[in-house]
Amino acid sequence: MTKIGIISDTHNYLDDTVFEHFKDCDEIWHAGDFGTIEIANKLAGFKPLKGVYGNIDGQDIRSIYPEKLQWKCEEVEIFMKHIGGYPPNYNPDTKKELLLARPKLFISGHSHILKVMFDEKIQCLHINPGAAGKQGWQKVRTLVRFAIDKDDIKNCEVIELN
Repeated sequence: MTKIGIISDTHNYLDDTVFEHFKDCDEIWHAGDFGTIEIANKLAGFKPLKGVYGNIDGQDIRSIYPEKLQWKCEEVEIFMKHIGGYPPNYNPDTKKELLLARPKLFISGHSHILKVMFDEKIQCLHINPGAAGKQGWQKVRTLVRFAIDKDDIKNCEVIELN
């Protein structure tokens, strides 16, 4: 079983409590808009980090983290992209990519809106962890924590940051 912490839209602010919330995680996945490379380095120094760049990220982040990422965690195919939309309102490029990739889990950020929803049409769970940073209009800063056990995605928790 692999325990994962998902974070997005830190916008150059990393709350110290993230480390406490993710202490039992095996990996951290960042869905873009790190803000600075220092944020990525702090997370990568704490746990193995997978991430994609977001629209505000500079060349320092873009030179390390791709626009989109596809990989397998245990038996679950995953696709991550910062700007993707959500079921059924994906942006056109993302919709094509999802139909091609056929992931079981799609992770995005950008909207600062926490969403965990299943897309019946393509049989894919979508997770947007909301925004963990202080920039933006969100009233509550959030993270998501969950586990993958073989081909099962389970124990999904939403964490609200003060």
